[in-house]
Amino acid sequence: MTTPIRVALIDDQQLVRAGFRMVIDSQPDLEVVLEAGDGAQAVRALTPGTTPAAHGRVDVVLMDVRMPHMDGLEATAAITAAGTEDAPAPRVIVLTTFDLDEYVLSAIRAGASGFLLKDAPPEEMLGAIRTIHHGDAVIAPSSTRRLLEHLVTALPPERLAHEDEPAHAALADLTDREREVLVLMARGRSNTEIGADLFVAEATVKTHVGRVLAKLGVRDRVQAVVAAYEAGLVRPGA
Repeated sequence: MTTPIRVALIDDQQLVRAGFRMVIDSQPDLEVVLEAGDGAQAVRALTPGTTPAAHGRVDVVLMDVRMPHMDGLEATAAITAAGTEDAPAPRVIVLTTFDLDEYVLSAIRAGASGFLLKDAPPEEMLGAIRTIHHGDAVIAPSSTRRLLEHLVTALPPERLAHEDEPAHAALADLTDREREVLVLMARGRSNTEIGADLFVAEATVKTHVGRVLAKLGVRDRVQAVVAAYEAGLVRPGA
């Protein structure tokens, strides 16, 4: 049998954790191996050199933002920063609602691989866990597209490039086709959909996506899209 994806639930509401656990543990390829009620507990359990990890490896963390003692932003930064080549950090999905604009962007910058609305359908949460575990980022669901555009409206005006100014240096290094791919990524298109839009093979799209990530110096699609919004390549509501 394939080894299940091992999930940690970090949320200060026990009923929320219980609901997530029930949904996740109902899947044969997923299992919850750790729960914590605040960010400090999560950091102690998920970073090397602290308490021994009786739960073993954790692949994906579902991280709430507003928690006592240490919030999800600090915890995400600490957990992702502690990863090494030999012992990679678990990938983090931030759980949020629309009223957490600037906090979610901070979490993405801290190393989170995506974010999910707390009221998302169970199948969307399960799909997000699998997507993150397989090395991609949660960017495709329609709720995430809306959230991305909503988040960027919270950025101070000076953080966004004006249309008559060149994008920052990394974006300027992209080819025309790579910029097209990045814009479509920001619109929430999957690789298959981008290929259909541009009339190219999905394998070609994957190559372009890899080059975009490398040139921008980012880890995944979410961070690439945030960079595109911040540089003004993509505008909210466009």
